[in-house]
Amino acid sequence: MKLAHTRSTAAAVTAVVAVLALATACNRESTGSTATGGDKPALGIDLPRSDSDFWNSYAQYVKGDIKSDGLNALPLSNSQNDVTKLVANVQVFQNTGAKAIVMAPQDTGAIASTLDTLASKKIPVVSVDTRPDKGDVYMVVRADNRAYGTKACEFLGKQLGGTGKVAELQGALDSINGRDRSEAFAECMKTKFPKIKVFELPTDWKGDVASAKLQSLLAQHPDLNGVYMQAGGVFLQPTLALLEQKGLLKPAGQKGHISIVSNDGIPQEFDAIRKGQIDATVSQPADLYAKYALYYAEAAAEGKTFKPGATDHDSTIIKIPNGLEDQLPAPLVTKENVDDKTLWGNNVG
Repeated sequence: MKLAHTRSTAAAVTAVVAVLALATACNRESTGSTATGGDKPALGIDLPRSDSDFWNSYAQYVKGDIKSDGLNALPLSNSQNDVTKLVANVQVFQNTGAKAIVMAPQDTGAIASTLDTLASKKIPVVSVDTRPDKGDVYMVVRADNRAYGTKACEFLGKQLGGTGKVAELQGALDSINGRDRSEAFAECMKTKFPKIKVFELPTDWKGDVASAKLQSLLAQHPDLNGVYMQAGGVFLQPTLALLEQKGLLKPAGQKGHISIVSNDGIPQEFDAIRKGQIDATVSQPADLYAKYALYYAEAAAEGKTFKPGATDHDSTIIKIPNGLEDQLPAPLVTKENVDDKTLWGNNVG
């Protein structure tokens, strides 16, 4: 009887462990490189989405840096552009001992209560690419997104000679990045190129929405001669496919070419620049996002602190209302420098 009781108890424990393992595995990714030894603090890392070439590249860098730096990373999660999944994934990190958490909330308004909860538990947060509207963060690892909009405006305005019609494929306007890029682009166009008509097309960072809205705009304005894509990772392929379908994908320098400037710096954009399909992009440093997100997360878990000012990696830390932000460099890429080997888009893969 005693043996039978022991066996039944063991079976019950096994069943409970299996259920807990299954629950923890929801939305999780195996990195194949998660550190398991040493005394380093455990880090929880949520990837924001997998429908963008930019974010897929970021994920590759994260996994590579975890392995090369020997970090103690918990199994990665992917919130798939869904704040409810992000909240659930963060809860798992809390339950499994994370001493710091890296996230990239795509809805920067809806994450505030989760950040408050983490702050109350003294679990610091590093936010990548996006700056939460409210809630304490240890560090935001991001480039100056207003500069993205300004650089795109200045380049496109000069390309068009200060006159024409431009479609702006905006990101989600509930995201700080979408707002920053849109506001800066609008201000620059109004001030420097008032003869250019800008058609703002909100897309929620969705390529199919961008394509459908651009198609409708082209039907109304076939003389459109410029496009600003706020995210090449989701907008490049559908935009080029649509223009090719309509016979409008003409190389730079040829009559009828539609001037296009993008944001991201993915290899596909560089190839499109080389082919003359698009004219420029602002390179978001996916490699540096990963490197410094992990660097700051480990520093946070170890109790280190930082102050505003210049860094040793060509960036500037600024004070924001809810923490600090390390603004990493993001260069404009054109046919003149597209083959620069220091650009991450020429090294990924």
